[in-house]
Amino acid sequence: MKSHRSKAGTTVIDHILNRLNDLGVRHLFGVAGDYNLAVLDHVVAHPEVKWVGAASELGAAYAADGYGRIRGFGALLTTFGVGELSAINAVAGSYTERVPLLHIAVGPTQATERAGLTVHHSMGDGDFDRFLRAQRQVVCADAVLRPDNAVMEIDRVLTACLRESRPGYLRVPRDVALAAVPPRRPLAAPRQQTVDQGSLDAFRAAARARLAAAKSVVVLADFLVDRFHARSELADLLRAGAFPHAVLATGKTVVDESAPGFLGLYAGAMSEKHVRAAVDRADLLIRAGVLLADMTTGKFTHRFDPEAGIDLGPRSAKVDGAVFPGIPLATGLAVLTDLVRDLFPAHSGPAVAGHHRPEAPTRRVPARPAAVPRRTTPRRSRLHGSLRPLTQSYLWYAVGSAIRPDHTVVADDGTSLLGIADRRFPRGARFVAQPMWASIGFSLPALLGAQLADPSRRGVLLIGDGAAQLTAQELGTISRYHLKPIVILVNNHGYTIERITHGLRAPYNDVARWHWTKVPTALGVSHPLVLRARTRTALDRALARATATTDRLVLIEAFTSQYDVPPALKRLAVNRPDKARWVA
Repeated sequence: MKSHRSKAGTTVIDHILNRLNDLGVRHLFGVAGDYNLAVLDHVVAHPEVKWVGAASELGAAYAADGYGRIRGFGALLTTFGVGELSAINAVAGSYTERVPLLHIAVGPTQATERAGLTVHHSMGDGDFDRFLRAQRQVVCADAVLRPDNAVMEIDRVLTACLRESRPGYLRVPRDVALAAVPPRRPLAAPRQQTVDQGSLDAFRAAARARLAAAKSVVVLADFLVDRFHARSELADLLRAGAFPHAVLATGKTVVDESAPGFLGLYAGAMSEKHVRAAVDRADLLIRAGVLLADMTTGKFTHRFDPEAGIDLGPRSAKVDGAVFPGIPLATGLAVLTDLVRDLFPAHSGPAVAGHHRPEAPTRRVPARPAAVPRRTTPRRSRLHGSLRPLTQSYLWYAVGSAIRPDHTVVADDGTSLLGIADRRFPRGARFVAQPMWASIGFSLPALLGAQLADPSRRGVLLIGDGAAQLTAQELGTISRYHLKPIVILVNNHGYTIERITHGLRAPYNDVARWHWTKVPTALGVSHPLVLRARTRTALDRALARATATTDRLVLIEAFTSQYDVPPALKRLAVNRPDKARWVA
């Protein structure tokens, strides 16, 4: 790669940008501030990495997270103090959900620091490391750059981000950012985890015995498969054994959801009956990259024993509770694939169990596709559908049916996530959500990042009216960078999940009622197509029109009752009424 150079040579900020470019990063998100303005001149001048100015640092960090999930690495640049603290919540989410990214905070000069001057954006006490100490709680590596250590420290932090699949942080005094450094060799790839051969041999023997004795085998996959680059190894295992398999919400689309063996979403007592039975009753449950959390297990209502079966983590494997360290996730999956091919060469193993067949849909779910051509729909059915209010059940059925292979679906926490997660996506579709950190408003800026990470795909945003009010300003940023997603905004007049949890009619679960049809234009979106749906028929027509309209942003305001919830939450209430409230 040809290094970008200023008149004074390659500067520290040029070196950072070149390193990011080496990692496939083509967009740097952030907000301009007086400490970083001269630094941003170098960003704007860089031939490969483009500056994306967001409406807020929080939005920029959410966008970098969405970018990192799709492209493999993200980056943001903020100003010292106020800017970096605005972004810290989003960076914490990236740390929780193992998204690698780099946060660059540009601050006062070294001379200002040495003098302990009382400058703006500081606490006025001369302590310029205060915010660094805060950032250390949410990153895997950090550094304060100085002219004599900048190159070494940049590479150290980036390498740690890649190895741990988590964020890193650089505090860069403005004069250091603009200081010249000698050109360096390309960033060396982080050392692959060393495989403990003795541990691997012991794991292989234990896994062989467990597989050979199993009467039924089911695979449960989660997001760590994606973060630790083991998708292809997981696909190989599923092909080798033809195993029934399911995913947690955090791991949605890590497998081909159109494959015959795909059972659906597993979420404890929120699961559909056939998925819950297959996973909970499997004689051998193979867990690949699974992290059990309240949001993904229906408040820990899973019935399988976490100590039983085969559990493959990022750097170790377990067989019935026995730990085998020093085995990367991809390596563990490859070992299982070899064993399955040896034990069940003709796909005749215990995985092919006929009783793991999906149950028929309930009467609430229509048998027809969501968008039915008008001429084929009987007149009586059209009239019936045009009068029936839109429900959460129908909403997510229809939206799920409208997803295409080239869509990247980004869902916010709450009814949007719970509603869409158990809809089966076509092969090729991608899914982004944040169930563990669960910071509402995440999805809208994350959509910005996800679309810039892969412009060939169209974004579909699923968000509630309450969550959207936190980050709606980034709709203007989305339009500014000429992106044309479909935004489905669920207007249920507040925080429905919180109403169900506590305070059904409490004022703290209400939000201001925005005129959403006017919001895109007010925020600078050019010629948006804004549609509203209060009935099933209206939603079907809006989705069909949105899918066909690719030259501009489309916003569908879908109205549901403030007390209506998705089918998954209803299943939780029926199966485990003691867990129906979202928090204890």
